[in-house]
Amino acid sequence: MKHLRHILLALALVVPTAGHAETKEEWIALGARVHGGFGPFIPVGIRIGLDAMARLKADRHDVTVLYYDGGLPPCPCVADGIMIAAQATPGQKTLVMSAEKAPPETMAVIIVRNRKTNEAVRYTIAREWHPTILAWRDLDPSGRYDAGMNAEGLFAVEPAQWPGGIDAR
Repeated sequence: MKHLRHILLALALVVPTAGHAETKEEWIALGARVHGGFGPFIPVGIRIGLDAMARLKADRHDVTVLYYDGGLPPCPCVADGIMIAAQATPGQKTLVMSAEKAPPETMAVIIVRNRKTNEAVRYTIAREWHPTILAWRDLDPSGRYDAGMNAEGLFAVEPAQWPGGIDAR
């Protein structure tokens, strides 16, 4: 619980309001501050969070995220990148880690829903991306950011339905 309070405080203090475009350096600093380091999975989450908000025409705080982990370490780190990009948090019940696992051929499946329109999109990161993303550890934070933001075919995205029975705002 103490860790969650620190994350929420950090978000409140350093994440600018919607409509403000962060620089690469700001994303790296924010990811390092909130997550404890800017590892290779953080920019993947930032990219998904930003892409989802653009596709759904949603501002920060206006999306709910459901994250299915594939069980490959350290994949849940992607969720922290999504959290800082979209300002969806466990404390606000707008970021939910599913108890169900992602399908075996995937590294992660993420459903993002616009809370105002209920429109949703589903992101799938194929399991084959895991070793590539892990190799980005050898890059400096700037290189990791660039790799995550520019990787062709990093995820598949399609329209989705929000699963019934999920307790999220």
